[in-house]
Order: sequence, then C-alpha cells, then structure tokens
Amino acid sequence: MSDNDADDGTTKRPPTIVDVAEAAGVAIGTVSRHLNGQPVRRANRDQIEDAIRRLGYHRNALAAAMKSDLTNTVGLLVPRLSEFHAAVLEHLSQLLRQQGRALMTYCHNEDHQSVLDLLDFFASHRVDCVIMNGRKDALERIRDTVRGGTPVIFYDTDIQGPAVDRVLVENRTASFRAVSHLLDIGHKRIAVLTGNIESYTGRERFEGYRQAMLGRGLSIDPDLVLETHWSEEEAFGGMLKLLTLREPPTAVYCCNYNMTVGALRMIKEHGLRIPDDISLVSFDDIPLFRLYEVGITAVAQPIAKIAETLASLVSSRLSPRGAAHAPHTIMLDCDIILRGSARQYVPPVTAKK
Repeated sequence: MSDNDADDGTTKRPPTIVDVAEAAGVAIGTVSRHLNGQPVRRANRDQIEDAIRRLGYHRNALAAAMKSDLTNTVGLLVPRLSEFHAAVLEHLSQLLRQQGRALMTYCHNEDHQSVLDLLDFFASHRVDCVIMNGRKDALERIRDTVRGGTPVIFYDTDIQGPAVDRVLVENRTASFRAVSHLLDIGHKRIAVLTGNIESYTGRERFEGYRQAMLGRGLSIDPDLVLETHWSEEEAFGGMLKLLTLREPPTAVYCCNYNMTVGALRMIKEHGLRIPDDISLVSFDDIPLFRLYEVGITAVAQPIAKIAETLASLVSSRLSPRGAAHAPHTIMLDCDIILRGSARQYVPPVTAKK
C-alpha cells in the first residue's frame, strides 16, 4: 500500500501547504515564503522542512510557476480606519481600479502580531505590492518581503533601513508654519498635544513646534508639552491638565484631528470659548472643522495627491523595468487653512494700584 492510500482502501488526499503550516506550527505565509526561496528564520525553516518530510508534501510545480505572474492585487495595511486613512483608502482604491488592480485592505489596530500575520497573509495570497506605515516592530518581516521580490511602499510614517518607496508629507515644515502663525498673532504661551514622539510622524510634528518656539527665543515649557498618543480620550484629559495650570496656555497646537476633537470637548466642558478664551490650531483638516462655530484653523494634508502618488509608484514598480529603479522618497507639501479658531492675543489689563 502506498503512503497516499488509507487503511480502508480509499485514497488519501495529498498534503497541502495548510497541512505543512499546521504541522510546523507556523503561519501559512511563512511556509509560502520558504517554498518560494524567500528567507525565513532558521528555527521556522527547520520546522517546515521536517513537516514536509513527515507529510510527504510535494510542491505543486504549476502553482510555483504562477508565482512569477502578477495577480493584480495590492495589499494595504492601515493602523485604523480614521478620517485620514479612510480618505486615502477611498481615493487609492478608485485609482488602482482604473489600473485594473484590486486593493486588499486590512486594519491592524497597532497590534504587532496582527501586522506580522497580515504580511504573511499577503505573501500567501501573492499580492503584487504592499502599502503600509513604516513600523519598527515589523522591520525584519518588511525586509523579507522586499527581498522576496514584493515591492513595499511606506506612507504616513517612516522607518529607516528598508529599500522601499516612501510617500510622506512635510510634517515638520507644516507644524513650523502652524505654530509660527500663533506666534505671529502674539501668542507666546503655546501648548502642544503630541502623538508618539518616538514615531517618525510624532517626532517630526513636535520638532516643527519646537523649532518655531526656539526660533522666536522662547524656551520649551515642559508643562505645556503633553504626549497624548494621537488619542481623543488622552487629549481630553491632557487638555484638563493644561486648563488647570496656574498659568494656562493662551493657545494650543494639536498634532492630529483626534486630539483636536478631545481638546475641543474639554474646552467646551470647561465653559470656555474658542478663540475668546483660548486659540487652537489642528494638524489634519476634517469636514467637521468647517462646521464648528468659528471654524478650526488646520493643516490640510494633500490626501488626493498622496493617493495619486501611491498609485503612480505601484504602476511604476510593477512595470517590466520597475524592479531596477532605486527607491523613491516623495515629500508632499501641506496647506494651512486659516479659519476663526486662532486670533490676536491681547494681554489682560491689570488694574493700577
């Protein structure tokens, strides 16, 4: 009786890549990368080879040959479906559809293991290209993806190292201009609600604030710098800390729209009005800001241009000569939309003795 014949005389089905992954205790994408000659960790490689031997797995030559063909699918990893990422997704999906490509989108919610699993999933489904935020915690897996012949494009957030294309905005310059506007209209005690300072985007936006303040000869008051991690709820609490200081700020710069919304909620709950009691500027512009009583002054990211640039890079990378091109880093300018939430600071009049 052959290895593929069962004891009851029926013919067993041949083992599949799914069986190999289960027997080896690894993800399907890890097995796929190994079978396609891409590097995987030594421990995983040894487990996969052992499982192949035990199961008598024979790779399907036709499926292997298909790997060299384009599938016309592009993988997009987003940290959350926020206003920004959802808008990029909407524009990008339309542009890729015009190229005859489908967009496979997944939200990882900043979970490290989810990022790794989704990159494995994209590998097993043979996407032609991956678009994602730069993430330090997935650096080696990103490098493996690139070495395996799948182009990767970063947007919104960067990390150093991988040979990938990048589409980013001028975060530092835009922040510098936004804070400079507050300085120009007389504010000196300007607070900032920042994202994750350790991340590229958080660091660049804070650096724009810092350079604007120092450039006017003003020191950075640590009481006015709060890292509220892009979160509406953390910004809500952070704004309370600022408003209850012995000397509250006269203006606040919020480094994304979620934190702006949290700050606005607390300002209203505290019985204050914008800009009568405090001025405010936001990084990110959303439709809500145009409807807010006086309108919120904001840095507007060029969402349509970001999507167009990403789609153009996908088309270029997947062209016959695309793999030979050196990685591109494309930096896009942002607009400052002036509305009524920031006004001239007038020092309070002190009574004469």
